[in-house]
Amino acid sequence: MTQTMTGGQAAVAALEAEDTQCVFGLIGSATMEMFDALHDAEQVRFIGVRDERTGTHMADGYARASGKAGVILAGQNGPGATNLVTGLAQAKAAFSPVVAIAGALSSSHVYRDAFQEVDQQSLFTPVTKKTWTAPSAERVPELFREAFRTALSPRCGPVLLNLPRDVLSAETNTVDLQKPSAYRNDCWPSANVQQIQKAAELLEHASQPVIIAGGGIKNTSAHQAAIDLAETINCPIVTSPGHGDAIPFHESRNAGQMGPRGNPVASRLVCEADVIIALGTRLGFNSTFYSYDNINRDARIIQIELEPTALGRYFPIDVGIWADAASAADQLRGAVQLKRDRKIADQWMSTYQDERKAWLAKRDSDADTRHPIQPSGLFKAFRSVIPENAAITLDAGTLCLQATDALNYAQPKSLFSPLDFGLVGFSFACGLGIKCAQPERPVISLMGDGGFGMTISELSTAVDSGINTVVLVMNNQCWGAEKAYQRDFFNGRYLGADISSPPFDKAAELYGAAGFRAERLADVAPAIEAALACNKPAVVDIAVDPDALYSFRRDSFTHRASQL
Repeated sequence: MTQTMTGGQAAVAALEAEDTQCVFGLIGSATMEMFDALHDAEQVRFIGVRDERTGTHMADGYARASGKAGVILAGQNGPGATNLVTGLAQAKAAFSPVVAIAGALSSSHVYRDAFQEVDQQSLFTPVTKKTWTAPSAERVPELFREAFRTALSPRCGPVLLNLPRDVLSAETNTVDLQKPSAYRNDCWPSANVQQIQKAAELLEHASQPVIIAGGGIKNTSAHQAAIDLAETINCPIVTSPGHGDAIPFHESRNAGQMGPRGNPVASRLVCEADVIIALGTRLGFNSTFYSYDNINRDARIIQIELEPTALGRYFPIDVGIWADAASAADQLRGAVQLKRDRKIADQWMSTYQDERKAWLAKRDSDADTRHPIQPSGLFKAFRSVIPENAAITLDAGTLCLQATDALNYAQPKSLFSPLDFGLVGFSFACGLGIKCAQPERPVISLMGDGGFGMTISELSTAVDSGINTVVLVMNNQCWGAEKAYQRDFFNGRYLGADISSPPFDKAAELYGAAGFRAERLADVAPAIEAALACNKPAVVDIAVDPDALYSFRRDSFTHRASQL
């Protein structure tokens, strides 16, 4: 007799064929056949979340840390599915390979204003690389293959597969599921030899070259290729914002993050360089604000990108190389035969290194240790106690933005942030996903009190599933970035900026987690050390001066500044 399986069983079998080890999700009646099949899937760990949005951030963090697809299952059509939207938009902005699965309305009920009906196919199309709706149980394995292939192919990004109720309950013949190696191509294009030679010729005459290392270096842990190239041409390396961990902090050529929100040393290098090697970076918004205020207008640009549409998109380039950043860097290093005046290049490097040392020393000496706790003093305390192998997650907001280049990232893939989506409420959930992918690493999530208040319910997920991360809540009792704008551009006419919260340390204990509190700067390091050692999910509530505000996006209010 021919064996059969339900569409739900076929879906889980397809996940197993992809060697899926973790599924984040929230149970719902629309996908009961799939949850029932997951019950028997011994290799797949199911993490029950409290909200589909935060579950998607967990899948996002899992994907970024592991290099595999992160999987989120929204069990209910309608409201369960719509909760995915923000998380998927975030993953798309970060080029994170998230595979989202959503229960969907029975096919016979579509267009009848049925209970919880919404056009999920149309809804998710703008926030994913691709969205599908399975038409039959027979095609479920095929569409799962396509979903994983699309999510993981360059440029990576989220996808969504809608699974109607009748498709999940229908029976289909058992099929032999292929392994990914049978249908997924992991080969990337090699750089064009002529373009490599053209780039090498530019570098041979450069006196002030700089490398900008972006996500193409970080996400493939290819820092050594960038360092080797920098040593060959004797130049510093800056990193694009949000990728400050692309190059290890202790590497002498690492100047840190550039751009409008970067440090002054790295930003100066890009503004004065005569040749810029954009290595796996788009030179996008957070790096440049699309302005020559943040990059030398006269620089010759060599851009290396795996995504061909990114080449020369925002700034004119002299050489565009469509290739994997690491392999192209190796090719370029082999092609360079320097004929330039070494004294000029050596002076460029020597000046940079002196400035870098001076800036790091000033960062420590200028740390404000007054009470109430000031951000610069707080970040110095963080630097003294956060383990070098820690994964650090950030939210958006003024305190987290200040922290981005104030912390030291000892190894690649240790900084995880919302990047261009600028999302508040991301950090804690992302950290839970990272911990599931890399349980041996300490994971520390920085958040403001507003962002943590959005996502505190996931403490239940952390406690129930034994996911032991540490959340550092920088509690300034306000929406800090917006309050700074109201102060600086609207004459201090505050509305909706101040917020109240329960004691987060006590709230954590009520959830079954560990809670710690730091009222003074001297309390911070001991509290973090205790949180790291407690072997439980932990929250450290840190009282930060609510008047220590900073306006990051001053460019957004130039029309206001001219009126003040």
